[in-house]
Amino acid sequence: MNVSPKIPTPVNEPVLGYAPGSPERVELKRTLKDMSSRQLEIPLVIGGKEVRTGRTVDVVMPHCHRHVLAKAHQAGPAEVEAAIAAAREAWHDWSGWAFERRAAVFLKAADLLATRYRPLVNGATMLGQSKTAHQAEIDAACELIDFFRFNVQYAERIYAEQPLSVAGVWNYLDYRPLEGFVYAITPFNFTSIGGNLPTAPAIMGNTVVWKPAGTAALSNYFIMRLLAEAGLPPGVINFVPGPSVQVSERLLADRAFAGIHFTGSTEVFQTLWKQASANLTSYATYPRLVGETGGKDFILAHASADADVLATGMLRGAFEYQGQKCSAASRAYVPDTLWPAVRERLLAMLAEVKVGDPADFRNFMGAVIDRKAFDKIRGYIDAAKRASGVKVLYGGGADDTDGYFIEPTVLEVQDPAYRTMCEEIFGPVLTVHAYPATHWVETLRLVDQTSPYALTGAVFAQDRGAVAQAQEALRYAAGNFYVNDKPTGAVVGQQPFGGARASGTNDKAGSLLNLVRWASPRAVKENFIPPRSFGYPFMAEA
Repeated sequence: MNVSPKIPTPVNEPVLGYAPGSPERVELKRTLKDMSSRQLEIPLVIGGKEVRTGRTVDVVMPHCHRHVLAKAHQAGPAEVEAAIAAAREAWHDWSGWAFERRAAVFLKAADLLATRYRPLVNGATMLGQSKTAHQAEIDAACELIDFFRFNVQYAERIYAEQPLSVAGVWNYLDYRPLEGFVYAITPFNFTSIGGNLPTAPAIMGNTVVWKPAGTAALSNYFIMRLLAEAGLPPGVINFVPGPSVQVSERLLADRAFAGIHFTGSTEVFQTLWKQASANLTSYATYPRLVGETGGKDFILAHASADADVLATGMLRGAFEYQGQKCSAASRAYVPDTLWPAVRERLLAMLAEVKVGDPADFRNFMGAVIDRKAFDKIRGYIDAAKRASGVKVLYGGGADDTDGYFIEPTVLEVQDPAYRTMCEEIFGPVLTVHAYPATHWVETLRLVDQTSPYALTGAVFAQDRGAVAQAQEALRYAAGNFYVNDKPTGAVVGQQPFGGARASGTNDKAGSLLNLVRWASPRAVKENFIPPRSFGYPFMAEA
């Protein structure tokens, strides 16, 4: 065909409300009931074929941990080898596809997710990851739909970026896929990240080995099925749940390893980086290492802040999805003159928060993801109860009888260097330090220097001078900086997401900055009128 198709201009997927009586609520309730009533078997998907190893782990509801939703087969060395081989084989064809053919796959995936797959992926996220209907909708549906649609447009924009050509010469850039396979390692807390990390490189013509988090295997498997139905060829993305250490060691030892697309803990990413460095001389090419890791995200209030707005931002920022967002507010600095009003408002709102089964739409929070997370978070709370200079203002309870439930907990500390102000907890715990209102400048330095992370942060102030001061002083303290808003909820196409320092490589998911990492440009020069003699004018006699 003689055609250069234009990618449809993307717009953010509308967020459905799931209000009583709405058709989306009825359909989601029906899906939740159906998924809860049967047990699914989750295979590996290698080269387009389902693989069952017989070695399985249980996928359970965090809010009802006796309820097994699925049995997920686990990869061993043979399956990892097969996934590498499938990715390498698929690369030969997929890397040569015209862009519009690749784009069509992901545009169709977006439309499938916006319609028939929406209740399936949302329901799996609610049951398997204990998200409320709203949290699942903005993540598993809307954000992933946006990733598919916007990333295709970002790729188009990258390909359109071309060098200057002068008379007699045609110059252009060939944005080649990486030479080898990309290893995508995805977390439990965002289904959209589970879908984006393997597909962003694939959109650019790469093939991928995808290791999902075991606790998100249910929703992630539905994404794999969605992609297959959208027309993704076999082997382009290979779905390989399994033991993290063993899978990673084998993949990072392969000569064709070309990159990591990672979201998870800082410690794990640093370990992977070291492993890649140790194997560097054996690779065919230098690998691309792209990672979004930990955070100790802050809210900083100026004396001019609106108390009601601040309290609402603190509650939503800290406790939506049980604080299990890398962007969740975990430490707050409030001037002592404002703190009494904010505390009163915050505690009053928290008294209305309900915690429980996400299938009960009255609940604002569900359970934390698993036993390991529950024990870690409870350990921080128990230590705080014993510590001097620390008050438990709200919550502090934890109950694992039926599910891994932890109450939204607010701590007030005298010492701004107390451990819950510094260490990543990844749970529903917000620590507040009431600083002297006259120490604004000193507190700016404190916020910047307290944590090794630099992911998200927010300043609340009505004084524009204070906002400007905070933006300058905290310029490197957060990759996503919010003014009079909670530090969570980045939207694809609006707030490209990522941080630096110990929070990652800041390659900004939801922007073309991420997509360009998955291309290896080749500069091509064609001379239409090449020279016929080696000499230059300066060589002539005067």
